[in-house]
Amino acid sequence: MSRTILRPNLVNLRRINIKNMEEASLTPVVSFRNTDIIKEDSLIISNLCMDIQKSDFVYLIGKVGTGKTSIVKAIIADTPLKDGEAFVAGYDLLKIKPKQVPMLRRKIGVVFQDFQLLTDRSVYENMRFVLMSTGWKDEKVIDTIIMERLESVGLQTKAHKKPHQLSGGEQQRAAIARALLNEPEIILADEPTGNLDSETATEIMELLLEIHRKNGPAIIIVTHNKSLIERYPGRVFLCEDACCREVTDQQEIYFSLEL
Repeated sequence: MSRTILRPNLVNLRRINIKNMEEASLTPVVSFRNTDIIKEDSLIISNLCMDIQKSDFVYLIGKVGTGKTSIVKAIIADTPLKDGEAFVAGYDLLKIKPKQVPMLRRKIGVVFQDFQLLTDRSVYENMRFVLMSTGWKDEKVIDTIIMERLESVGLQTKAHKKPHQLSGGEQQRAAIARALLNEPEIILADEPTGNLDSETATEIMELLLEIHRKNGPAIIIVTHNKSLIERYPGRVFLCEDACCREVTDQQEIYFSLEL
């Protein structure tokens, strides 16, 4: 008695896999729908609607106090949200549990204007601290990751240095290397060139663009610097009057940056 052997249809499996990959590529890595951002019972941003794909290079602009930092904090699940929908790197921010927040933040790299490196530790130990805090335990793997990231920003020979022994540009490179540790889907850069001279600022922007091209994370830059937007074009979201909206008109962008 013969028996029928069921074999998978490889063509159909490939089609399903391709379809799943295509759908994943179309899913925004940051998505807000009619979301309110609240801070200390005050409405900071009303009815936020924003979709950012993994391939996007985005600027977040607006005058001081218009909610830019609140949006950044919302993305890392550090600011309460109300109403609507909010998804970041596959996590529902309105339903996210405290124990899930560290896993979300492993998918996000943050670069600050003032670097925020631990001053009593070397560059290497700064990065090791982040990896240990996000669940890495194998020292050999940790060492490999750190040295690869430092090499990617040209600081492989400065691992033993403490922050005060580095120039401003080198400190920001170290901060970018730290942001890359967990191969993030999103890089949030809050005024990354604010404390740098124009030449060093150019170097940092070129580095962020190179990372964007090679690794493909969505990059969101908070800035007041209109020359950056002119030189390195991207999508622009303007925060004003408790709202945040995408703008394409250059005159409106430049006017909004006249602080």
